[in-house]
Amino acid sequence: MVGKGAAERGTRTLRAELALKTLATDLDPRERLRRVLELALVFSGATLAAVYAPSENGDALHLAESAGLPRKLYGLRDSYPLSGGSPAADAHRSGRPLWLGPEELSRCADARRLPSQDFSLAVLPLRDGGCLASVSENPDGFGSADRECLALLAEAVVCPPRAETEDTDDLPGSSFSLAMDTGHVEVGDEMLELFGLDPDDFDGKVETLLSMTVPEDLPSLMSTVEPDHMSVDERELEFRILGPTGGQRWLRLRARLLPGGEGRPARLVGTVSDASKLRSGVNDVARVQRLASALATAGTVRDVGRAVVAALRQPLQADRIALAELEGDRLVVTVLDPPEPEAWPELWRTEWRSEWPDAPVRAMPTLAAALSEGRSAIWPAGAPLEPALAEVGPGGLAVLPLAAGVRMAGACLIGWDAPHEFGPEERALLTAAAGLTGQALVRAHAFDAEHELIGMLQRSLLPRRLPRLPGAVAVARYLPTTSGLEVGGDWYDVIPLPENHVALVIGDVQGHNASAATLMGQMRTALRAYAIEGHPPDVVVSHANRLLMDLETDLFVTCCYVDIDMEEGSAWYVRAGHLPPVLRHPDGRTEVPDSEGGPPLGVVTQADFPMSPLRLQPGTIVALTTDGLVESVEVDIEDGLNRLASELAASDPAHLGLVADGLLTSANRSDDVALLLMRYDGLATRPLRESWTVWRVPEAVRHARRFTRRTLRTWGVSDDGMDAVLLVVSELVTNALVHTDGQVRLDLTRINHRLRIAVADNSPRTPIKPTSIGWEATGGRGILLVEAMSAAWGTLPVSGGKQVWCELALG
Repeated sequence: MVGKGAAERGTRTLRAELALKTLATDLDPRERLRRVLELALVFSGATLAAVYAPSENGDALHLAESAGLPRKLYGLRDSYPLSGGSPAADAHRSGRPLWLGPEELSRCADARRLPSQDFSLAVLPLRDGGCLASVSENPDGFGSADRECLALLAEAVVCPPRAETEDTDDLPGSSFSLAMDTGHVEVGDEMLELFGLDPDDFDGKVETLLSMTVPEDLPSLMSTVEPDHMSVDERELEFRILGPTGGQRWLRLRARLLPGGEGRPARLVGTVSDASKLRSGVNDVARVQRLASALATAGTVRDVGRAVVAALRQPLQADRIALAELEGDRLVVTVLDPPEPEAWPELWRTEWRSEWPDAPVRAMPTLAAALSEGRSAIWPAGAPLEPALAEVGPGGLAVLPLAAGVRMAGACLIGWDAPHEFGPEERALLTAAAGLTGQALVRAHAFDAEHELIGMLQRSLLPRRLPRLPGAVAVARYLPTTSGLEVGGDWYDVIPLPENHVALVIGDVQGHNASAATLMGQMRTALRAYAIEGHPPDVVVSHANRLLMDLETDLFVTCCYVDIDMEEGSAWYVRAGHLPPVLRHPDGRTEVPDSEGGPPLGVVTQADFPMSPLRLQPGTIVALTTDGLVESVEVDIEDGLNRLASELAASDPAHLGLVADGLLTSANRSDDVALLLMRYDGLATRPLRESWTVWRVPEAVRHARRFTRRTLRTWGVSDDGMDAVLLVVSELVTNALVHTDGQVRLDLTRINHRLRIAVADNSPRTPIKPTSIGWEATGGRGILLVEAMSAAWGTLPVSGGKQVWCELALG
């Protein structure tokens, strides 16, 4: 009895043989090689297949053709010397196939060049010399059925004659050869005829041909002929040109880069053909190549869906496409195209009410069976299907299970309204697209999960909300970088301080990784702690610098610290290698103050951080930001600051949140951005303040009470609530004199109908409130009395000691 695995291997090999036999015998050698490589992707589950042929002098293997994902993702090179120890050279010399998993790849000579080693590599020698290299991301590598199919296809590989791949001295009529160093292009007569140019009038410049391209297609054409892109993989695309009468014409470009060497410059060679008759076909390898290239750069699950729709819907002339992830027994639909609800069956609109609906797989048995078998299923018009599927494609329906190794990642549904005929080449395209999409979907899902984790980490390190400020309004914005899975080191903070002071802090840790984010959290906490202790700005930043030096990290930190006196409208700020604040005055003028700054934190142990003054009028906006908002590859930092100032001048300071959102529209998303804005409005009521130094004499407490009584009478406070105030003053001053040494200071502050009493001493120890006191105890009741008489009380660390405070309501 034949086992299930053996039957599967035999069936797949037979299908591969049948596919090889269907290849036309009159195909161009290079076209036939491409078709064979495409079959390798389909039948072996590979994500990349490439053929290397011996060089003319026989000392190296040069890339002849490739298909699938870009080779750069797996570190495959353009050529390998036969004298080296690469897998390609070993297979060519020994004549035996090599099957290398991640562990074997880590021991290869080129292991350090590989971007990743989470894949398997198969290298099979060819009968005419050279080798076939295939890459699989399946965790189990190439199975026995995969190996049989690759061996069969390797036997069918015939490399094109070398004259067809590199000799361009006698160009065929539709070919071209572009010198990458000079931009000079040699073009065949047929290609010039397609462009409507006379051979005698053509100046040999590639710019002349590019100028005839429709503007909308020029970016994609330019990206195709750029050396950095072409060195990664062969490119094909269709583009439009403008004829002499203004009409448009579709052309197809197929090109590859031939590396330079031995005094020869690198050249881009290929063909350009009339695509007007080919645009309705879907049997070209360009469709798979386009999808593979798009999926290689798709970062999120939504990006994968958009790439699939762009690659398949228009070429297949389909009416609708749905892409869904499989999570447990439920399908989570990530892309519906078209997105309008009326384009989808009534059952979808009534049962799936969310924009991106989800439904249990068991609700659609036909779909569940296709996912269980793991094979693409195609139903023509009129096939007996459940309504949820039949109405997706009444003229024809293709269900593509998206497999990724041993697991099922999801499904893709493609539907037609009019009766649709499924040809063998179209079925091959769908099968290849399903394999590529499944792998990309798994990668994108992991990217989404990690990106969400990184976002949570970043948000947890920043303030959840900004505090309400006396006489000011503050807003902040943070934009993470969009390039890769990077944790930024930018942060901001708003720190309320005693006596109506507020500290604004913004900073940037070098690097974009978890270490930078961790250090950012440490520095934010340290600056906040030093600020609350009551140090001036230069001391706060100096302490943070010494702390960073003690942490022995290789990273440095830049920051700007601003201490604002809300009562006086004055501020002092310190810069440690950071951008200065930008001011918008009430009359609309903007200012970037000149100031001397110190070095970044963590560079020099004994560094000076000079303070610079600011004067704020009511209505002034203070803007602090990081370099991601004002600096990029195209814009230097001075121009970026001037642009920020001009945008701030044109803004409406009454709506600070809208101002912040508007400033971020020009942000450089290749770096994270932090922005902190504060509008200084001034205090509606200036507080009244008086202070008294308590001398350590026997009558000290009585002197403090007398000072308090005299001050309150000066402020117009009646004698009705005087006794409670004097009792609290007596208790706080007595505690400071009895339990501490050194100077004691009494501060009184009146704001409207509230009185704040604060007693500062040189001891950092916080008063302890007793949990229980016996009736015979002679002490310990002072803090209990303060708590009972006050609306609020607490302690604050100040430089070298503490401050015990309480607030009372005045009648």
